[in-house]
Amino acid sequence: MTECTLYGIPNSLYTGRARSYLIKAGIAYRELAPNRPHFAEHVVAKAGGKWSLPTIEFANGEVIRDGVAIVDYFETESDGPFAPTSPRQRVASLLFDVIGAEGLLRPAMHYRWNFPDENLALLRFHFRTIVPDVPNRDEIAEGGMDRMRAACMAFGAVPDTLAVVEALYAGVVEKLDAHFARYPYLLGGRPCIGDFGLIAPMYGHLGRDPKPLSILQSEAMHVLRWVERMNRPDADAGEFPDPAPGYLPDDEVPDTLVDVLREIATDFVPETRAACAAINEWIAAQAALPPGTPCERGVGQAKFEVRDVTVSAMAQPFRFYLLKRVQDAVAAMGEADRRAATELLAACGMSDILELKLSRDIGRDGNLEVWR
Repeated sequence: MTECTLYGIPNSLYTGRARSYLIKAGIAYRELAPNRPHFAEHVVAKAGGKWSLPTIEFANGEVIRDGVAIVDYFETESDGPFAPTSPRQRVASLLFDVIGAEGLLRPAMHYRWNFPDENLALLRFHFRTIVPDVPNRDEIAEGGMDRMRAACMAFGAVPDTLAVVEALYAGVVEKLDAHFARYPYLLGGRPCIGDFGLIAPMYGHLGRDPKPLSILQSEAMHVLRWVERMNRPDADAGEFPDPAPGYLPDDEVPDTLVDVLREIATDFVPETRAACAAINEWIAAQAALPPGTPCERGVGQAKFEVRDVTVSAMAQPFRFYLLKRVQDAVAAMGEADRRAATELLAACGMSDILELKLSRDIGRDGNLEVWR
């Protein structure tokens, strides 16, 4: 395949998805920090005018912005090598892609920004590397960190919620560890799209920042090994005797993975329900919004209850851009396959996600997510 340049940094959550995909797909690439004049003067303009990571640039100058779009491009070029085709596995893979992009942002941001004693030195180093070498470089880097600290609070990681955020994450890690003790990847011996979604928060934040890394090192070695495995070109599954190289046979989604999804559903479903209502209310008030208008990251706050704790988190349309892929996949299935998929979602406590839809679709145009 054509060599490309990946603009990203090691601690970027969304770069983790694209980098892992390029590695596992055997695509030649080089990774550069976005601190070069070429990125600001040429790449950003072709990326819809939006400075964001990851962005890739091909030798011919073409640019793709956003980790989901990058994976989509290469999956289309290669006829979907990491997309399971059987109904239960397909739905599980697509659902984990949503969860990776949106469902674990709260613990990812909490464990990065609320433990300065452990994390601050690493964060200062990385935020400085993305700033060009200008006299006020340190000041600009600190400003970027301040914006991310504010985003941490906007995602619902505030003092009143931290106990439940940590308890929920501990439950997910425990279930993931039990799963990866038996299987190298989510669906067997080969990564799927869901693995690439999940690696985004689990590498850039939760598997690399000192505080959350220490949790995996002491309590979830199987999860840590999966994080390492997802960043190696080979299977890196030596602890598994003779692992089958493909997905599990007979459309199996193992009980260990169902347990993971059931644990994640605890806050993912109520947050999705609240965000859907908040965004649809916002859409209703935007009658004059023309098609093609860029879709912002957040459009207000969604409030929901988790274990008797009220959480207020940014309502993010992008969650529904990805969730629609799950909904469309199920809707396109034949009756028997649809029954299998919906039974899986019911077993995971995720049935509601098929009905939680925005009143207006989101597409892509000019490297931006836009309202249709």
